[in-house]
Amino acid sequence: MKESPFVKRLATLAAAIGLALPLAGTGVAHAEPPPPTGARAQWIDRTTVAWPKGLGDPTHPHRLLHDGGSFTLTPTPGGLTPAQRAKYPHLAGYDAYRVTATPDQERTALRGAVTAAAGDVTTGVQTPGVLDDLYATAAAKATLGPSFRNGRPTLALWAPTARNVALELDGRTVPMRRDDASGVWSATGTRGWSGKPYRYAVTVYAPAAGGVVTNLVTDPYSTALTADSARSLVTDLADPALAPPGWRGLRKPKAVPLRDAQIQELHIRDFSSGGGSQGGYLAFTDRTSPGMRHLTALAAAGTSYVHLLPAFDFATVPERRADQATPPCDLAALPADSDRQQECVRGTAARDAYNWGYDPLHYTVPEGSYASDPDGPGRTREFRRMVQGLAGAGLRTVMDVVYNHTAAAGQDDRSVLDRIVPGYYQRLMDDGSVATSTCCAGTAPEHAMMGKLVVDSVVTWAKEYKVDGFRFDLMGHHPKANILAVRKALDALTPDKDGVDGKSVILYGEGWDFGEAANDSRFVQATQKNMAGTGIATFSDRARDAVRGGGPFDADPRMQGFASGLLTDPNAASQGTPAEQRARLLHDQDLLKVGLTGNLAGYRFTDSAGRSVRGDGVDYNGRPAGYAAAPGDALAYADAHDNETLYDALAFKLPQTTSPANRARMQVLAMATAALSQGPALSQAGTDRLRSKSLDRNSYDSGDWFNAIHWDCADGNGFGRGLPPARDNEAKWPYARPLLADPALKAGCGPVEAASAAYRDLLRIRTTEKAFGLATAEAVQATLSFPLSGPEETPGAVTMRLGDLVVVFNATPQPQDQRIAALAGTPYALHPVQASGADPAVKAAAYAPATGTFTVPARTVAVFKAG
Repeated sequence: MKESPFVKRLATLAAAIGLALPLAGTGVAHAEPPPPTGARAQWIDRTTVAWPKGLGDPTHPHRLLHDGGSFTLTPTPGGLTPAQRAKYPHLAGYDAYRVTATPDQERTALRGAVTAAAGDVTTGVQTPGVLDDLYATAAAKATLGPSFRNGRPTLALWAPTARNVALELDGRTVPMRRDDASGVWSATGTRGWSGKPYRYAVTVYAPAAGGVVTNLVTDPYSTALTADSARSLVTDLADPALAPPGWRGLRKPKAVPLRDAQIQELHIRDFSSGGGSQGGYLAFTDRTSPGMRHLTALAAAGTSYVHLLPAFDFATVPERRADQATPPCDLAALPADSDRQQECVRGTAARDAYNWGYDPLHYTVPEGSYASDPDGPGRTREFRRMVQGLAGAGLRTVMDVVYNHTAAAGQDDRSVLDRIVPGYYQRLMDDGSVATSTCCAGTAPEHAMMGKLVVDSVVTWAKEYKVDGFRFDLMGHHPKANILAVRKALDALTPDKDGVDGKSVILYGEGWDFGEAANDSRFVQATQKNMAGTGIATFSDRARDAVRGGGPFDADPRMQGFASGLLTDPNAASQGTPAEQRARLLHDQDLLKVGLTGNLAGYRFTDSAGRSVRGDGVDYNGRPAGYAAAPGDALAYADAHDNETLYDALAFKLPQTTSPANRARMQVLAMATAALSQGPALSQAGTDRLRSKSLDRNSYDSGDWFNAIHWDCADGNGFGRGLPPARDNEAKWPYARPLLADPALKAGCGPVEAASAAYRDLLRIRTTEKAFGLATAEAVQATLSFPLSGPEETPGAVTMRLGDLVVVFNATPQPQDQRIAALAGTPYALHPVQASGADPAVKAAAYAPATGTFTVPARTVAVFKAG
């Protein structure tokens, strides 16, 4: 057999690591083919290659070329089978070719370069499907990463395509054994291995490198790391030395069902702005700090969970504090509308201590920059102390997890998964390029071992760190089956066996439907409509947009909505005639009503036009507004870390002359639409204190200057700290500049404290009145109504009847009378919490029993209770 120079080079490399060549093959010798273009053929199982129609001449022989020869491909009449089309819907139109090879021959071939040829056309081959078919059944049962038995560690890595894997342990090389059935390489050591740094030397064919390489890679199943993720550490998370005092017997606040969850979304570094624990885990252990005092007050009022933005190991922050840059400018001395602050912050952004962390490096190790010492497993101890601190404040812990993409792919130094099994863990487009619709190198949880990584990682966080919930970033890029597998694995955790009750762990995520996976084109996605009825919630953007006004991507940020003055308190923007604004406002009110039901698809009510409609019959940008099957399927919110904070959105949308006191009232009203809905609600930390990011709509890398929460109201609320970074905001600078220059928009202590106290009053009502936590769609239909909905309803006011409660949301600048004739003669009074609460304005709300009229002050949410 004539060997190409490429095959000879592979043989030389293989000989150096002790791997026998030539590879087994069933085809005939062939001349060296032309260089492949992309990877358009897909080897989906051990018997089938899916071939794009029109690629090459169909009359020419088709072959899979590998380092030892080729496999003959035989056309399959009728193309892919129904089962194959169901598994790979995006390949339904491809031709199918049968592979003539044994499984052992295929396993050997897959440890080198594989291309496909038809006549003069050669293309690379995508292989995740066949790797799953050959290995996943056995590999799914494997324990990967470090595991311990009687103190002796075993390290295991799934690398089925590797020619060799060696363990580099504390400066020496240890051989690893390959299990042919699973593709797992492992090595068992002595107790002396514990605490030692290690990484793997993976010798593998890498398409991105165009040949065989030896990649020095950390463990994707790492349980601990050295600083800056340079090495994994052989670490047993059950080691008592890593458990802070009281950890084993930690008592959490009582579990709250997802449908009743009130969640504070919080970035760890934003939380603290001074001292040795700046931005770190230990900031949550100081019960006397302003931040912890505030969280404790929120918990006493009814907040049940703190949702932490990514706290796993991520790629973009130097972990040693000595290596972290700070802006070299006197930022506080610059004008409120200057562009110099953002310019100075931008200069150090790549080297400072700040990032949201949506760039995963190791999914199951706490981020080192939040630890007082990032070099070693101390970060595990401090993360656990943070969980203890939150529990002591009356709060359970949710983690934001980002399994839908990695920080990098290919041969990039920050690429962990793709340098171990090239082309497997990342989702590939039809041409073989890595999908990037999520912003970064997308992963493929539809592949068995990526799906396993997701499940194993979540279970580790729940079991070893006592995390009480998980928020999945871009959950719609996961298969529904993968998220349900997470749910099943958590449900199997018990207090007696695992130390936690997995059934009490809550799950929710972003169910957006976009990108290469959109419309279930590759699998049934974990999107809003698909997750209905699963008990796993998705963020609902319907009421959010109706309440704030416009959409998050509007060119003009001044577009108004229900809580920002549409029609009733117009700003200077051109938003149509009064009649057009009225129609849009009433439609926003219909969207808000659907939101208040928990976004139920089947809830029937009278809309603002007088029609009897269901929730899924109300339009939201061409889609059904209602999609939930039960309360708890949809998560309500008025703001989150993405897009402008609520205060900043209202700064753009309310008339500039709106007083600080009235801005605070509109802020509380907007928050109330989420807090008083059926199902869970989320609020960004600091929103109740009028938090601003100086109009920054995407502050993921904007540093402490724009992101810090100002717990001391004397320092302002973050507004007027300069024009927001040009990267995502420059087009809106003309709107932002006059606002930032206006000192009246920088909220002082009066409005801040008033808003926070009024919000806590509403939380107390939400979490003590059982009618806000109805368990079924049928109960919502029977208990909740909008008695004034129809053509005559008041623009800017929504009235909801809920059991023995009546809630009036008056977003207008005038007092409003809301008359429910059917309630005449029934005694109502302002809810006791508000009657004795912090907001003096709401105490003026009144009820006239003779006529059933509820009178509510301007810009006020009032809750009345039948007596």
